[in-house]
Amino acid sequence: MIDLATSLCDSRVAARLRRRLRSFGRSESGAMIPLVVFFLLVTLLLGGMGVDFMRHEYERAKLQSTLDRAVLAAANTKNDLDPEEVVRDYFAKAGMSDYLQSVTVDAGHGYRTVSAVAKNPMQTRFLAAVGQPTIDVNVGGTAEESIGDAEVSLVLDISGSMRSNQRISRMRDAAKEFVDTVISEDTLGTVSLSIVPYTSQVNAGPEILSRLNVLQLQGYSHCMEFNSADFDTTEISPTSFHIQFPHFSVGSYSSSGLISDPGCPQESYERITPFSQNATALKDQISDMRPRQNTSIHLGMKWAAGLLDPAFQPVIADMVDDGLVDQDFDGRPQNWGAGALKTIVLMTDGVNVRTRRLKPEVYETPDMRAFWARNPLFNVTNDMDYRLDDYFYEDAYTYNQGNTYLQRVCDAAKEKGVIIWTIGFEVSNNGANEMEECASSPAHFYRVEGLEIQEAFASIARQLNALHLTN
Repeated sequence: MIDLATSLCDSRVAARLRRRLRSFGRSESGAMIPLVVFFLLVTLLLGGMGVDFMRHEYERAKLQSTLDRAVLAAANTKNDLDPEEVVRDYFAKAGMSDYLQSVTVDAGHGYRTVSAVAKNPMQTRFLAAVGQPTIDVNVGGTAEESIGDAEVSLVLDISGSMRSNQRISRMRDAAKEFVDTVISEDTLGTVSLSIVPYTSQVNAGPEILSRLNVLQLQGYSHCMEFNSADFDTTEISPTSFHIQFPHFSVGSYSSSGLISDPGCPQESYERITPFSQNATALKDQISDMRPRQNTSIHLGMKWAAGLLDPAFQPVIADMVDDGLVDQDFDGRPQNWGAGALKTIVLMTDGVNVRTRRLKPEVYETPDMRAFWARNPLFNVTNDMDYRLDDYFYEDAYTYNQGNTYLQRVCDAAKEKGVIIWTIGFEVSNNGANEMEECASSPAHFYRVEGLEIQEAFASIARQLNALHLTN
């Protein structure tokens, strides 16, 4: 009887269990739980991976910043320390010495290139769960500092007023310091400096004048005249026709029997020096400069701009071929937009004044030219009648024409992208206004007194170096 009851009970339990199992099999309740659990695990893993990736980017930015600062400092050409040691020192101070893989240095005249590679094998926190215990943080960088090509025209006033107040000696000292700042071992082959001394006229010198289309009337001096249209452009083309300026003096002669202070300066150190990088020779030339005649700022500026215009290339190419200009500067002046910094530094102690020349009818024959090479105009008219002055000579440029021509050629140069610095050395308000208007901006104009001229030239030289120093 007991066995029967037990058997019935087991049968009912088994039946109940089978019904519940069948009910569970048919029921849809709780079917999403496994899927939810799966996606939860995936989300947690992806979130963890995101944390690792964010850590990777943080470490990359930190490592890249250190490397960038290190190579920039090491590439500084004014830094005398070993470039590789500079990079390693930066990483050491940042606590990243173990990450620096390599440093490469390439240096030469006027340039230095420093490259570096670094790697940080960052430990992961979540990606390790999928078999990625580390992620490499790789960075690299290169910094280059180089002396870019620069063409500089330095225009120096050697007019008679430079005799006053030690102006000529102070100008010479300041200009020579400028040369030493602009030209160095690092700039060889990249920076060319042309010197343009000016007074009543500009002495182009026989080498330049003979390579231009100039009607040469005498061999005593080497200046040429420009017409009004010439001041609307920076160009001085070897194919454009010009006339040589007469060789004469208003009132001075020497014991040699020849006039000693002509309107066109005649000494070798008063000639234009084109495209030089010989600092010693340039400074020697500046040291020899002496005050001369009147002031024709527009002529100095015209020649300075012409030396930067690519139309002058054939002249310089021919002078390079003849060994008169350094081979490094073949192809200069470079074409506009070719990358060279073109700049003019124009200095004066006054304003444009009336410039006179002999009339053509008294300068027609070789005998006439020889006569004026030996006889100052003052002596001739004084022996006869001072009222005959107007018979012998005429205006080449008036005061107003000089100022107009100056601003026109300044505007032409600025339109071409030439940077113009101007220095008014103990000038009047009128002179200051003209020089400020010519400059690239008011900030490019310096009005100075006495020894301040040295700081003006020094400031311009520093800015010029910064402009053609590229990173």
